Formats: sequence, structure tokens, C-alpha cells
Amino acid sequence: MSLVKSISGIRGTIGGHVSEGLSPVDIVRFTAAYATQRRAQMPNNNTIVVGRDARISGEMVNLLVTGTLLGMGYDVVNIGLASTPTTELAVTGEKAAGGIILTASHNPKQWNALKLLNEKGEFLNDAEGKEVLKIAEDEAFTFAEVDNLGHLTNKDYLPYHIEQVLGLKLVDKAAIEKKNFTVAIDCVNSVGGLAIPAVLKALGVKNIITLNCEPTGHFAHNPEPLPQHLTEISDLLRSGKADVGFVVDPDVDRLAIICENGDMFGEEYTLVSVADYVLSQTPGNTVSNLSSTRALSDVTRQHGGEYNASAVGEVNVTTLMKKTNAVIGGEGNGGVIYPECHYGRDALVGIALFLTSLAKKDIKVSELRKTFPNYCISKNRIDLTPTTNVDEILATIKSIYKDERVNDIDGVKIDFANGWVHLRKSNTEPIVRVYSEAASMVLADQLAGQIIDRVNALMEM
Repeated sequence: MSLVKSISGIRGTIGGHVSEGLSPVDIVRFTAAYATQRRAQMPNNNTIVVGRDARISGEMVNLLVTGTLLGMGYDVVNIGLASTPTTELAVTGEKAAGGIILTASHNPKQWNALKLLNEKGEFLNDAEGKEVLKIAEDEAFTFAEVDNLGHLTNKDYLPYHIEQVLGLKLVDKAAIEKKNFTVAIDCVNSVGGLAIPAVLKALGVKNIITLNCEPTGHFAHNPEPLPQHLTEISDLLRSGKADVGFVVDPDVDRLAIICENGDMFGEEYTLVSVADYVLSQTPGNTVSNLSSTRALSDVTRQHGGEYNASAVGEVNVTTLMKKTNAVIGGEGNGGVIYPECHYGRDALVGIALFLTSLAKKDIKVSELRKTFPNYCISKNRIDLTPTTNVDEILATIKSIYKDERVNDIDGVKIDFANGWVHLRKSNTEPIVRVYSEAASMVLADQLAGQIIDRVNALMEM
């Protein structure tokens, strides 16, 4: 059993003892704590939105969360089976005090989570998240008396979400419809099975091949959209049956693209390709996190813009995007954040902008991929011992490489002329993550190996 508490919410495995997994008691405690924090922040706003993915435990968790919010005196707008970006848009659509998304994103079926949103439909910041954790720890919340209980309303916000996507100036339905694309999709048996076919049809795509689109919560494969998990749709593309393939994770905030020949477009390049199109129409700045590909920086400079890197985490990306007036940003895991729609990773927005770009350029997906700088990312880890002083080791690594470009806002990232290495300690496991990137996987592995060897040597001292 596992229970992970963080500023963005609480996630854990279903079952087990209280505080050892995501038990009903823990769900009630953290929901009540969140409601208390929202009441303090938005005392005159009595509405909270709740949406969920299609996990097996979703209905159970939804009943607990909704009941708790009603018990705290909040009116609840329950939007049912809905993606993370749909829920984010529903918060602003309802002018609510906040929202709770019930999803464990790409984690396996035994996991679920409460992701917590503010009144802007964005994840809580560090201070707000810590406040919720403190309230939950102290159980410093009070339930409403019988005359002050909240009321429940059920709504479907998917049509509103699609309307917002089609209303974007850079989305060209006519161009997409004219190309008569055949699109294959894999929605891993979650809410993408409702959202993705609907947005494709709204964009004028008539030929849709669906895989794993029944929102049962019984994931047909590992729900993280990585190449090793996407063999079924890759084989379908390789057989020549479609022009492009799209894969989403269970809550539809990550988008993976597959070329017409079955090759992976590369999850890092989802954002790069969409940003290239957006920047060609609206030049400006971009943001991604420190562990994302250098290709976004290259493309941004080609369009005359400025690229900035944030600490890992969506709230950190969006905060820096606002500070630098970025026209687009996101994360290298296939997360596209386009402020013209909202400040949240959104696969529906990503699909609409990508298909528009593909239609206007009139080339194959594999040909589009070749137009971008090519980098390879190597992802490694270092297991820590109970006595390891991680902060001291990272400080030493920073000192050793002081003559290189070093960024220490989130661990230590070292930018070499031929690549980069990013070390950051995990918030949930006793490990240091070591990501590296270079023009080839061999070189990326070499750069990572060089740093890993130094860290291991320091651990032995």
C-alpha cells in the first residue's frame, strides 16, 4: 500500500489501513482540508467542481469526495467522467472556488488521486498546497450543520471544452477537413475514449480508428504512453491504415503521436511541433521544465523568441509562462499548455493544433518530425542509502562543473556544449533521477554515466 502527499494533492493505492493507502478516511480528511482552505481563500464562493477519470475506484472515490464537500457546505458541480483539462475549464466556466480531479494520471489501475485546483482552474501553488496538508494533519475542519449542507448538480462539460478548442484562432477546421485524414487513437480505456473521438469529429475528421476507447478503467496496457506500451497502435500505423496516431493517458493531459509508418514521433516532440506552429503564427516566448528537450529552445530561437526553463511540475511551468508572457509551453511528457485556451496541459488542444499544422504543411507526420532538431533523452536513476546527504552531493556536483552552465532551481542541471544532464531527488522515492540529452543515445548515456560515476564515488566517501 502507498500514500503520497504533495502540494498538488494526494494519491495512493486503493485499500489497506488508514494512512497506508488511499483509504475512505484519508479521502474524507483531505477533501475536508481542501474545502477549508478554499473557504479561507474564497469566502464568498460556495461552488466546487468535481470530475474523474474512468478508474475502477473512481465511482467510490467520487461519492466520498462529493459527499464530503456537501457536508462541508459546498455546492458541487459534478461533471462525471471528464478529462483533467475539461475539469480545469469547468472551474472557470462555473466561476467556482476550485475543483478536484479524481485521477492518478498514468499510474496503474490500483492507484487513484485527488488533484486540487484553485479558482482559476490551475493547480494549487506551494503555499496553498502546504496549507491543505497542514489542515489535514491537524484535522482543523468543521462540517456544516443540517440547514447549511450543499447541493449537488450534474453537468456534462465536454461540449464546452470542445467549443473552446474549436474557437481558437490557430485551429483551422476547414484545413483539417479538406485533408480527409484517417486518424487512429488509443485512449487506454479511460475518459479519452469519450473526449478524443468527439473532438476529432468536431474538427471534421470522418475516418477514426478506435483502440481501447471503452471507458471501463480496465487498462488494456500500461497507461503511461511510452513506446514500449504502444505496440498495438504502432503495428496498426505500420500496416498503412492511418495517417497519424494519437495516444493519451487516462486523464488526457498528455499526448503521444505516432507517425504514419508506425514510428514514434517522440513524446518530447509533441510540444516542440505544436510550439513550432504556434510560433510561426504568433512569435513569442516559450517555457518547459528543466528535464525537457533542448529542441524547444532551438525552435523558439529560430522564431526569434526567448526560451526559459522552470522547475519540474506543471504549476512551476505555468507560473514562469505568466512571468515571461510565453505564448506556449508545457512539459516534455507530451503536455501542451496553450494560454489562449487555458493554463493547463491539454491533449485536445494539442491534437487540434497539431492536425492544423499538419494540414497546412501538407506533409507526412514522419516528414514533419525530420524538420526538428533531433535529440535523444536517456533516463536513469541512482538509488540512495539511508545515510546519503543528497543536498551535499548535489552541491558538490555543482561545484565540480562550475565552469559549465549550471541551473540549480530544481536539483542541478548542467548544460554542456554537446548536451545536458539534470539531477533531481525524487519527492516520493529514495532516489536521484538522472536525465540526460544529446544528439545520440550513446552520447546521452555517456554524459549520464559520467555524472552517475561521480555521484557514486561521492556516496562511497
